[in-house]
Amino acid sequence: MTTPETILAALAATSDDPDAIARLQGRLAEQAASEGLLDVAYRTIDTPVGSLLLAATPAGIVRVAYPIEGHDQVLESLARRVSPRLLYAPARLDPAVFQLEEYFDRRRRHFDLPLDLQLAGGFRRTVLDHLPEIAYGTTASYASVAALAGNPKAFRAVASACATNPLPVVVPCHRVVRRDGSLAGYVGGLEAKHALLELEATS
Repeated sequence: MTTPETILAALAATSDDPDAIARLQGRLAEQAASEGLLDVAYRTIDTPVGSLLLAATPAGIVRVAYPIEGHDQVLESLARRVSPRLLYAPARLDPAVFQLEEYFDRRRRHFDLPLDLQLAGGFRRTVLDHLPEIAYGTTASYASVAALAGNPKAFRAVASACATNPLPVVVPCHRVVRRDGSLAGYVGGLEAKHALLELEATS
């Protein structure tokens, strides 16, 4: 079966013109969107914490992924869990890229983007709903977030929710730390978590 991705792969194998490939990608994305065939758009953005993969559905941003997660594996998971109609369509992610660039330039303290949280459910979804309440430049313990989420004893479940947060950076699980202020595990690695907290502390 011929798909936009197989067409692009064939062109990439026979063309050394990156501009031509980019133009074709844009046309394919526009056509797929206009025909209702684009369920998940994705692109990457270079940041101080590595190249982040961004993905969005018509409902909003559905995934932000660090390099350590394996971008190819993340895309395969999105194809299984959200929709196989997934295409590199950078223009669809322009608002997210703009806000992330502002954030990393210390010109934005919170994100104003539509979010699609379909990859999180139950108590984990409740935790993610409360994470933006942790103010920029501050931290909160897992126990305090558990209390915010309505179950003060569920601090281990909060840790699990943070570890599986599908929207790191945008939904600020990096602001959740141990009770003594030390850093626990983070989906992007402890170095990335430290870098984000340092960025916010010096803004």
